[in-house]
Amino acid sequence: MSLQDDTVSAPTGADVRRWRRYLADERAEAAVYRNLAARREGEEREILAALADAEGRHAQHWLELLGDDVGRPQRGSLRTRVLAALAKRFGSVFVLALMQRAEDRSPYAEDADATARMAADERIHGEVVRGLANRGRMRLSGTFRAAVFGANDGLVSNLALIIGISASGADRHFVLLSGIAGLLAGALSMGAGEYVSVRSQRELLEASSPHPEAGRAVADLDVDANELALVYRARGMDEAAAHAHADEVIAGLAVGSDTGATATRDDHEAVGNGMSAAVSSFCFFASGAVIPILPYAFGLEGWPAIALAGVLVGIALLGTGAVVGVLSGASPLKRALRQLAIGFGAAVVTYGLGLLFGTGAA
Repeated sequence: MSLQDDTVSAPTGADVRRWRRYLADERAEAAVYRNLAARREGEEREILAALADAEGRHAQHWLELLGDDVGRPQRGSLRTRVLAALAKRFGSVFVLALMQRAEDRSPYAEDADATARMAADERIHGEVVRGLANRGRMRLSGTFRAAVFGANDGLVSNLALIIGISASGADRHFVLLSGIAGLLAGALSMGAGEYVSVRSQRELLEASSPHPEAGRAVADLDVDANELALVYRARGMDEAAAHAHADEVIAGLAVGSDTGATATRDDHEAVGNGMSAAVSSFCFFASGAVIPILPYAFGLEGWPAIALAGVLVGIALLGTGAVVGVLSGASPLKRALRQLAIGFGAAVVTYGLGLLFGTGAA
């Protein structure tokens, strides 16, 4: 081997700073996963602990590169430190969703100092966290979905209502009463609609699920020419797969296997409970719809009331949009701005209509 091959160029100051930043971030991400694991049990705890160990291996890579240049321990990015604190106290699906985005944005694929294995690790970590976050999203769906969208509908619809009426020249008391009426009517409508929707989904699932007595009949089938395979063919399997599955079911009778029940329970859990979804939809629609009428309730009218209502609703829309973005694994900022644009767009249209009809009435 030549002397030139043995020579390794000394890292530049920029290299050292970048490696130190990577080291700090890897340590902080490992802390996030350890904190999440501490609040989980069973399989999820094992998965999160394994992710923390993997981040530790990545940190060791940067330690070896830094050598004597490691310097004093640095703090990870503010975002990752905040996630570690949230994971320690709450361990919620929001933290997992944010970590999913962090793993997806890993710079290792473009950094020559990171190994190809590390870049691949980060990509796979993103998929692992995505799977864990999806479990949490499934547990939150139904009632939580009704809550978030109920609040958003209340904000947009009542803001549009009171701004349209204000633009028509109505006095403060009329605007306030209209806002309260819109709150009650919308909340009742949302609650009733959500109840019907969820109940209908559950009833459809129940109608599509195997009859509870069907499983008990399997043991009495003529196994030489049984019709169990026809059931699976009717559900969409091809003939070969249906016969193979029928053979598995019959072979499993000796151990008392229960087919289909788990899937049905999971489907029902994802849909949610009709009454809880209706109550949460009613409450959150009302909580959103009350915000635009607060300025009028405290005595403001005209442009000052419209401006303050717009500011309050804008803040709330940004919040609901960011929550939806976090849970969907998308950019919270983009979703927040989209919610804001939709809400204010509806308000501007109804304000213009209010001006039009108010002028015509005059």
